[in-house]
Amino acid sequence: MDSSDVVEDQLLFNESANVPDITAVTISYLLCIFGGSLSVLILFGNLLVIISIVYFKQLHTPTNFLMLSLAVADLLVGLLVLPFSIVLFVKFWHLEDLLCKVRGSLDVLLCNSSIWNLCCISVDRYYAVCQPLRYRIRINVRVVGIMILVSWTIATLNGIIYTLKTPDKGQKNNRCVLFQPKTQSTVVVAGFIAFGIPAIIMSSIYLKIFMVAKKQAHSIQSMAKSTATVSKVERKATKTLAIVVGIFFMSWMPYLLSISFHPFSNYTIPLHVLQSFKWLGWSNSMLNPFVYAFFYSWFRSAFKMIITGKIFTDDFSNSKLS
Repeated sequence: MDSSDVVEDQLLFNESANVPDITAVTISYLLCIFGGSLSVLILFGNLLVIISIVYFKQLHTPTNFLMLSLAVADLLVGLLVLPFSIVLFVKFWHLEDLLCKVRGSLDVLLCNSSIWNLCCISVDRYYAVCQPLRYRIRINVRVVGIMILVSWTIATLNGIIYTLKTPDKGQKNNRCVLFQPKTQSTVVVAGFIAFGIPAIIMSSIYLKIFMVAKKQAHSIQSMAKSTATVSKVERKATKTLAIVVGIFFMSWMPYLLSISFHPFSNYTIPLHVLQSFKWLGWSNSMLNPFVYAFFYSWFRSAFKMIITGKIFTDDFSNSKLS
């Protein structure tokens, strides 16, 4: 999740100049296998989420539309960012400079879109749990559409700014790394704007949600059965989406912290460590579908019907997902 001009992915290949060729080739093959497998898993998992939400009318809810936007961003990471990264790593490309810039811009755009979508999801959960009587009025399809539009607009602007800040071809070194000491004074500020602000917003909202949920738990016995059931469903959804946010933080935090402290450490953090943290962040795009499948029975039912091809035999869009 780049918010500045930092590390990209030819690092191990270029640092292996003094390593036997067989080792460099082995590393390249292993990365291709790992990156290719990760890309396929990301595509498969998020495609299941997208098809489920689009096809089954039961899943046409404001919260799920935000999850749909998140799944689209994750899908595009697996479709565009990872394949470009593999190509850049093995260096079998005539337009390396252009591809490096395009991959970096897409990386910034899609990863920023993910975090702002997660931020919107936290707002949705706040109204669902803390202001349930106002939820249907405040959070509807139109409002969610505006949220999604704003999220992608902010992400696109970040991608454009990143592209404009990319060094010219004459400034390049022998690897796809947009890492220039003169631009590193902006790393901390840019990282805080792109990641820190949404992270603070989400953390504050979920802290408030859990405090309210705790109070609700003490008074649950005095609530009507129907109200209690709704409250239980909403709390489960909030818990699940909070786990999604937590996984996102754990996946991206090592990379974001390392690039933020890299200038202050006199650039002593090994590049292959930064690269590993970056791949850890990208792997987050694979995890969300597994979280949905684990916690939501209706997603499990939808996934099963899609994988077995049942939806192609008849119209099951109005089916009741258990």
